[in-house]
Amino acid sequence: MVTDSAAVPPSLQSELRGTPVVPGLAFGPALVIRTEIPAEAVSRFGDGGFADEDAALAAYDAAVDAVAAGFTAKAEVASGAAAGVLTASAGLTRDKGLRSSVRKALRKGDDLLTAVSEAAEQFVTIFTSMGGLMAERATDLRDIERRLVARLVGEAEPGVPTPERPSVVVAEDLAPADTAGLDPTVVLALVTERGGPTSHTAIIARQLGIPCVVGTAGALAIEAGTPLLVDGTSGSVRLRPDAAEAQRLVAMDVESRAALSSWAGPGATADGMPVKLLANVADGESSASSAQAPVEGVGLFRTELCFLNRAEEPTVEEQADIYAAVLTPFAGSRHVVVRTLDAGSDKPVAFATHEGEENPALGVRGLRLSFDNPGLLERQLDAIAIAAERTGTETWVMAPMVATVAEARGFAAAVRGRGLRAGVMVEVPSAALLAPRMLAEVDFLSIGTNDLTQYTMAADRMATDLAYLTDPWQPAVLQLIAITAEAGKQAGKPVGVCGEAAADPLLACALVGMGVTSLSMAAVAVRPVGARLATTTSEQCEEVAEAAMGAEDPAAGRAAVLALLDG
Repeated sequence: MVTDSAAVPPSLQSELRGTPVVPGLAFGPALVIRTEIPAEAVSRFGDGGFADEDAALAAYDAAVDAVAAGFTAKAEVASGAAAGVLTASAGLTRDKGLRSSVRKALRKGDDLLTAVSEAAEQFVTIFTSMGGLMAERATDLRDIERRLVARLVGEAEPGVPTPERPSVVVAEDLAPADTAGLDPTVVLALVTERGGPTSHTAIIARQLGIPCVVGTAGALAIEAGTPLLVDGTSGSVRLRPDAAEAQRLVAMDVESRAALSSWAGPGATADGMPVKLLANVADGESSASSAQAPVEGVGLFRTELCFLNRAEEPTVEEQADIYAAVLTPFAGSRHVVVRTLDAGSDKPVAFATHEGEENPALGVRGLRLSFDNPGLLERQLDAIAIAAERTGTETWVMAPMVATVAEARGFAAAVRGRGLRAGVMVEVPSAALLAPRMLAEVDFLSIGTNDLTQYTMAADRMATDLAYLTDPWQPAVLQLIAITAEAGKQAGKPVGVCGEAAADPLLACALVGMGVTSLSMAAVAVRPVGARLATTTSEQCEEVAEAAMGAEDPAAGRAAVLALLDG
């Protein structure tokens, strides 16, 4: 097998490797996506022939309205994470700072297309330099720029075409609008050259259940139509495999996945140890849909996704109505964990987020927003309490970005004062290291593996070149999870995982072996995780936990766990 991509052109290699994010096997021809606007259309448009700066800016505004409306329309028919990122893209398209930069470029004499390009590049540079979650927005902004240019020159907005035959989509990266609109019946798998395990592409692909490998060096050098065997479990992309063998492997995988559909819960290991499997939701629609899955409740309600398009803070009653729509489907024997606003960084909420931060990922986000604006949290907690009382749903509330015991104590007091159970998220390494003391103050902990991985490894989770560091299988991250889970055992309090790591069936076994008591994920991932746990004993879970934590790197950890469970 050829693996030295520096020595051999990707088109001649037999296998490429990337970061696996959605398990599953797929075999089909490569549909290589490129999103350039036709050069002849740009040349034909020229400087646009506008009478003056105001006329050019009016054309820009019209293009902005059309592109933003397109994002909004797609968000209205999407749900969960897809709806959230599309709504955020609509807001970014209308950004006043972007428009101001276009106007400045026009005033200095640039033509409209140049002005749009310069303004977009200015913000791409800013977002990229910020690092963290903001770097993800650079991909979104480049997509917006292409769509604006297409509208201006009279071309259709770029995007992923519906394949004429079932295909593997290969791209440098995919914008939210592209990923959210994919048809799983004809898109067999996704392979991207850029992106990490928590990029928008990965998150939405996971929601759609499409096998996906990101951060695949050399992917764009694959020739269109090349037969590919994509393994979303190992991260392997095999070029021109033996067709009969590839089809046999895919058939086995399809058979295995079909067997998963019969799993109906509740979550437990093969020897009967209970493991709560919960859903991640973003709004009433995704909650109602998730309630039909074999879940025991909601482990993460991302409240900020309800407000990405709101310029002003909703009233307590407005918020209560929104929260009640999420709680209602789970009224009765199931509970819902509500996360207070995780605004900031890549999820700017106009009425909450601080502007102009040099590094928003390490800035005033999550619970920190309430420190100089306590009313923001107080009103949200009031609304959650009203919704809980109205629906009768057991409601737990947790705060994001908690770093100190004092923060946990203050939040817990505010939540319990409203008759609700209080918890905090473990996303900052300090929270994991202080887990025993945190649990002395709160009723539960929930580990957000996306941010915990980023902050533990000091690596931007959106940086393709660092995808190997921002993999939740990193032994250092697993050690912090184990510390947190052990603290939960000692305190007799629940410790869950609500980050994307919970949706990985192999990693789920290791997490349970560490002592994690619940796993929360996109509803589509519940059956694969539940079925895997149902065939694995608690003793095996402990064995694979030790193997994963003792591995040298994520790849070795995956291999060791596979060998123990399937060898």
